[in-house]
Amino acid sequence: LPPLPSIPSRKRNSHLIWTSSDQWKRLHLSLQELLVWLQLKDDELSRQAPIGGDFPAVQKQNDVHRAFKRELKTKEPVIMSTLETVRIFLTEQPLEGLEKLYQEPRELPPEERAQNVTRLLRKQAEEVNTEWEKLNLHSADWQRKIDEALERLQELQEATEELDLKLRQAEVIKGSWQPVGDLLIDSLQDHLEKVKVLRGEITPLKENVSYVNDLARQLTTLGIQLSPYNLNILEDLNTRWKLLQVAVEDRIRQLHEAHRDFGPASQHFLSTSVQGPWERAISPNKVPYYINHETQTTCWDHPKMTELYQSLADLNNVRFSAYRTAMKLRRLQKALCLDLLSLSAACDALDQHNLKQNDQPMDILQVINCLTTIYDRLEQEHNNLVNVPLCVDMCLNWLLNVYDTGRTGRIRVLSFKTGIISLCKAHLEDKYRYLFKQVASSTGFCDQRRLGLLLHDSIQIPRQLGEVASFGGSNIEPSVRSCFQFANNKPEIEATAKHQAKCNICKECPIIGFRYRSLKHFNYDICQSCFFSGRVAKGHKMHYPMVEYCTPTTSGEDVRDFAKVLKNKFRTKRYFAKHPRMGYLPVQTVLEGDNMETPASSPQLSHDDTHSRIEHYASRNLQAEYDRLKQQHEHKGLSPLPSPPEMMPTSPQSPRDAELIAEAKLLRQHKGRLEARMQILEDHNKQLESQLHRLRQLLEQPQAEAKVNGTTVSSPSTSLQRSDSSQPMLLRVVGSQTSESMGKHFS
Repeated sequence: LPPLPSIPSRKRNSHLIWTSSDQWKRLHLSLQELLVWLQLKDDELSRQAPIGGDFPAVQKQNDVHRAFKRELKTKEPVIMSTLETVRIFLTEQPLEGLEKLYQEPRELPPEERAQNVTRLLRKQAEEVNTEWEKLNLHSADWQRKIDEALERLQELQEATEELDLKLRQAEVIKGSWQPVGDLLIDSLQDHLEKVKVLRGEITPLKENVSYVNDLARQLTTLGIQLSPYNLNILEDLNTRWKLLQVAVEDRIRQLHEAHRDFGPASQHFLSTSVQGPWERAISPNKVPYYINHETQTTCWDHPKMTELYQSLADLNNVRFSAYRTAMKLRRLQKALCLDLLSLSAACDALDQHNLKQNDQPMDILQVINCLTTIYDRLEQEHNNLVNVPLCVDMCLNWLLNVYDTGRTGRIRVLSFKTGIISLCKAHLEDKYRYLFKQVASSTGFCDQRRLGLLLHDSIQIPRQLGEVASFGGSNIEPSVRSCFQFANNKPEIEATAKHQAKCNICKECPIIGFRYRSLKHFNYDICQSCFFSGRVAKGHKMHYPMVEYCTPTTSGEDVRDFAKVLKNKFRTKRYFAKHPRMGYLPVQTVLEGDNMETPASSPQLSHDDTHSRIEHYASRNLQAEYDRLKQQHEHKGLSPLPSPPEMMPTSPQSPRDAELIAEAKLLRQHKGRLEARMQILEDHNKQLESQLHRLRQLLEQPQAEAKVNGTTVSSPSTSLQRSDSSQPMLLRVVGSQTSESMGKHFS
């Protein structure tokens, strides 16, 4: 057995054991307290979750966690010191006496019990160290989440504030909009442009809205549930954006409709051109028509235009076609207020609307716009004389009646110009120059097609008035042909032809342009200026026959005219009074022959007589032509010609056959011309029928009135017979005749 320690040695060991056990107790207690504290802090950190749904809430969480981190930092030295003390204690303290601290069953040996106490202390220290590290990692992870959430929420807040500001600015503009019904018609276009500018400015806001919504979705994927405040803001922004888009589009649509229905390019302002019970309506192709709610009927003509046509029918009792047509045109011109329109003003309006391409069609709105420009200017110059809506509507109605009888809604630019220029206030020569310039080339020449278009548009005006027969019918081919000469197969208008002759009135020599030679007097010539103005020299009457030349005369023409003058010398004045040879245009029509006079339209001519004259004229000319060719062949000793209807062989076998074929071709060509002239006569016949119908209505009206009043009137036939015995047949005379010549005509 080992020797027993001495008494001082036992006291010293007892003191050490007591000291170690006391220190162990303190360390054990400290580690337990730290474990409890760490558990509390971990629970506190867990309670800080989840991340707030808006920036202020997360900012508050960040402040709380910063305080939490400061607390951890303050506690860190204590924990580190305790762990270090435990480590030193376990390293330096003996195991003797520690077994007494072990409260477990005593069956274990003392050494094992001392090791268990040491192991318990070490385990507590390890738990404290582990919990401390876990708490620090948890805190760092939470701080990272807070920082990321703050960054995203700050972006969302800035984006929403920017979007809100832009929406407010757009909403301020939207709030300043006046109701469309309160806007001035002239300002509709300006308001429309402003709204379109606003639409362009708010278009980029779509990207802002998408960006805000994307940020919100990103926060959701990060596990951040937006707060009700942020959700309300997002919903409000999206709703305001959609409402703003809808408001802008609705505003543009309303302005478009208002501009279409009420703007300068619309026809709404023309609705005031009619009064009740009439209403102006528009067909799908923009052509106006008129509804009479009283009779429940519709018609194409404006009520005032119908009244105008009725008043024009009253002029049919004027016997001479020149004056009748002129009076109708004058009444129409005044009704449309075009007698106030100068040629320069008309040209300015046409140029303002860029009407350069004469072959291009114009729709109804283009016609209305140009007419509105014309009449607005006239209203400024003659305020009390021009009713713009009424004048525009009536002029449009007249143009459609003349150039668009089918109401297709389109007329050519040249037709529009012809109608307006023909009725404007200007000298006749100036009108001619302007209209010719429209169809002439840059070099001043005009081909047959273009001249034909101009004459076709011009002849539609008297045609619509029922006076086309006074101008040789609606076939303008003879008039075009008479204006051209064919040199090298290239037709050109000889507007500057020189004639070696002197005008017997103004003494112009040589005569430039058209030359008019008298077929009553020798060496009597008139220039175109004097002829157009109706001037005559002493001893020469307006009804004396004349012939027009647009090119210098040949010797054959001189001989022919000399023979005609010689023949007319032996005719009495009474013959010329009964057989006038004067007309507007010296064009060969179906009833003129070589003398180039125009036919007289007589209402008394019956239908049967007209057709018989057509048949007689055609057979006479065809037979005369055949007899002439037959005599020529017989004179040359050739075989007789076959009858005109027979067909000639297509392949000649001899020069004689070739000559016969050529003659037959001439006959067929002449037959074609005769058929064309017969067609013209048929057209004249239809026009005469319409004139006769109007004349009968005029004659029947006084009879009806007389029967009502109990009086008797003479029959129309008797009146017409008396009229025929006292006055010559209805004539066509130059419209620019002087009052003196007019009086001579009537006498």
